[in-house]
Amino acid sequence: MEGLRQRAAVLIEALPYLQQFRGDTIVIKYGGAAMVDAELRTEVLKDIVLLEHVGLHPVVVHGGGPEISEMMDKRGKKPEFVEGQRVSDAETVEIAQMVLTGKTNPDLVAAIHQQGGRAIGLSGKDGAMVRARRRTGEKDLGFVGEVEAVAPDLICGLASQGFIPVIAPIAAGEHGETLNINADHFAGRVAGPLGASKLVLLTDVRGVLKDQSDEASLVSELDAEAARKMMAAGQIEAGMIPKVQACLDALEAGVQRCHIIDGRLPHALLMELLTDVGIGTMVVKE
Repeated sequence: MEGLRQRAAVLIEALPYLQQFRGDTIVIKYGGAAMVDAELRTEVLKDIVLLEHVGLHPVVVHGGGPEISEMMDKRGKKPEFVEGQRVSDAETVEIAQMVLTGKTNPDLVAAIHQQGGRAIGLSGKDGAMVRARRRTGEKDLGFVGEVEAVAPDLICGLASQGFIPVIAPIAAGEHGETLNINADHFAGRVAGPLGASKLVLLTDVRGVLKDQSDEASLVSELDAEAARKMMAAGQIEAGMIPKVQACLDALEAGVQRCHIIDGRLPHALLMELLTDVGIGTMVVKE
């Protein structure tokens, strides 16, 4: 009987959050161990299906870095990264498109169907959903893109009909060339035009850490100004840079809250969104 009471208490704790977020769009960047580990993958997809069934509109943007690197290795190409961005020559972007849209995306769609959801696989090219441009900087990253504009109608229409859009971060550039876009950046830039109330980034650490070697140094809440200071001071580095930048982009575009959470924890999504005490780093505008 006590176990049943605890289950009921969990549902009651979730009720105000379900009421608050019902009808809201939640953009979820799905990647890391939660994609690679079969058991974790199942738990994450169950969470996403549950969110849709209780009235939220989850939109999934997925990565696929390990699978892209594996395919590059098979072709004798060594992956190279700059500040979390994969350097992409013509062959690399071809591999990325093949892996993301030809394998990772349809596999995720099928896995969501197995959990009782209805998903539609897309990329930024579909319906001219995303217009991109080549990323510029001190180092030429090749066919690496950044989102320039988003046409949200296709995604919003699918979500309103009970489908879960699952989007690969590939888009066309101004000359029709294929561009590989960092999934964190992609998610951060589409969240605003979609009118999302939240952006959630699944990663392989607890969240933003004051000390990169100590997971106990988790920063549970971070405002935009403090995030920029930490980035300037080098406290946020490597793969965490595009995640924090994605949060800043989303907040600037009107998203209310962003969350960087540990996707290695079963049901991390539900714990962060539907309980009184979150588990990761929440990034807010001010």
